[in-house]
Amino acid sequence: MSKKHPIIAVTGSSGAGTSTVKDAFEHVFQREGVNPAVIEGDSFHRFNRAEMKKAMAEAAEKGNDNFSHFGPEANLFAEIANLFKTYGETGSGKRRLYLHNDDEAAPYEGLGAGEFTPWQDIPEGTDLMFYEGLHGCVVTDDVDMAKHVDLKIGVVPVINLEWIQKIHRDTSQRGYSNEAVMDTILRRMHDYVHYIVPQFKSTDINFQRVPVVDTSDPIIARDIPTADESLVVIRFRRPDDFNVDFPYLLQMIHDSWMSRRNSIVVPGGKMGLAMELILAPILRKMLSK
Repeated sequence: MSKKHPIIAVTGSSGAGTSTVKDAFEHVFQREGVNPAVIEGDSFHRFNRAEMKKAMAEAAEKGNDNFSHFGPEANLFAEIANLFKTYGETGSGKRRLYLHNDDEAAPYEGLGAGEFTPWQDIPEGTDLMFYEGLHGCVVTDDVDMAKHVDLKIGVVPVINLEWIQKIHRDTSQRGYSNEAVMDTILRRMHDYVHYIVPQFKSTDINFQRVPVVDTSDPIIARDIPTADESLVVIRFRRPDDFNVDFPYLLQMIHDSWMSRRNSIVVPGGKMGLAMELILAPILRKMLSK
């Protein structure tokens, strides 16, 4: 952890909705005049898209049906931890981008969708590092990312909602069939249990969206539950660490309530407002130090 070069990590599974938290942080950064070094978790995959397909096929031939983007074999865990450590000490490090589609690849001559840009130095003078991806708080026998992170945010919808969001995203935006997406979910389950879920034990704040409509069969769900069809449970691991003002939050967020001494429940439509009310004071305090 570093007071001079703080690090924020937003972590969650594929389809969890980490981009919603990223959007909230972007609003706060812009309003507070913060210049972040943004790190995309996908850029620390070990393989590009073509290499990953080959690696999966080779793993399957050897009887490994659990090889996935969620596990250590397909990611550069040590490099993430080293980047966090280096940035915390010096405010510098190296990063690259993973090009998800043709639009993202268009500015990079000679590169296509599913490939990485070259590693480049993080520009000088950034105020903090902001990581968003799958593995921002991983702790294993070999690496400990969590110890380098000053603010750890978990995004953890109930699992059926997570699956619905992933199925809809991958079928509508990436052209996969329902069956192919479910095969991916099942193949990832071992790594999900061992490398994704354990991160939320150390996260400082968890945002968990809970639908209030029937999601019992995520495969046939025709729509993603809307914000108004959801509640958001916000859990603080140690509220005193961040001087969380629960009475203020209850006053500012209509129809919210406390479910436990460290948890507040807000209407789904107020999730963005709740995030900004919670995160802005924490960010100001972090930067003032």
